[in-house]
Amino acid sequence: MTESVAIVGAGLIGRAWAMIFARAGWDVRLFDSAEGVAEAALPLCAEGLRTLSANGLCPDPEGAAGRIRSAGSLAAALDGVDFVQENGPERLDVKRTLFAELDAHAPRDAVIASSSSAIRCSLFTEDLPGRARCLIGHPVNPPHLIPLVEISGAPWTDPAALARARAVYEAIGQVPITVLKEIEGFILNRLQGALLAEAFRLASEGYVTPQDLDKTVADGLGLRWSFMGPFETIELNAPGGIADYCARYTGFYKNLAADPAPPSVYEAPATEAILAKWQPPDDLPARMNRRDTRLAALRAHKASQKD
Repeated sequence: MTESVAIVGAGLIGRAWAMIFARAGWDVRLFDSAEGVAEAALPLCAEGLRTLSANGLCPDPEGAAGRIRSAGSLAAALDGVDFVQENGPERLDVKRTLFAELDAHAPRDAVIASSSSAIRCSLFTEDLPGRARCLIGHPVNPPHLIPLVEISGAPWTDPAALARARAVYEAIGQVPITVLKEIEGFILNRLQGALLAEAFRLASEGYVTPQDLDKTVADGLGLRWSFMGPFETIELNAPGGIADYCARYTGFYKNLAADPAPPSVYEAPATEAILAKWQPPDDLPARMNRRDTRLAALRAHKASQKD
């Protein structure tokens, strides 16, 4: 029997989720509270699936598009579904109202996941009768191209619901990770925030131009981190692995941690200093081609180090 999902919210993220589930063979009910939005999303999803197919990422775009249909009401979208993926605005009051409706109308055995980017699940599910089946399933934009999904429950979320969500995301081709304890921003945005704060400081204080800082990530850290994470990186960067790396280099990192970038790096005059020197990139296609070549060589190098 084909599984079904309700995608609640038909903006960029909702449309991406619709394509992901449909590509994996699920029946998709797409709903948006704004009149006409869900219907207008259908041709956009079909176009997106054709683009995925042209790049080898969807074997049957027409069949997948045929599995997505708009729902005229929230109740119709939720009727009999196996899974719910909510994509409403990133506002706590909206999440509370919307999850109360989802919990009231979704089948009792359906997991209800929110695409929230930073709001913790416990802040909008505590008073719900079905709070044990509610969780965060935070994707990375654009989800149909970047597969990571962060799964985060509240203290009362049933471990079976977390396991079910992880199994679903894996089955539809995403790469789920589990946030073991609730924390604002989850994992990816906290890592991104740490890097972004230091980037703002270095550029605003005149240590580097914004363009050269972007090159440092895109042609340096980003290349390496695109296929292996920081722990795996330092494991391979010292003869004795992680323990050896820590013994060699943590003196510097301790000094850096003792002087973190302050919140003011996101305010004027720091932001004004960056904008005064910022130039939008104009060579993205060429850089992407170079990246693909380098990534293939880097993967081969990584494999040789492990042999």
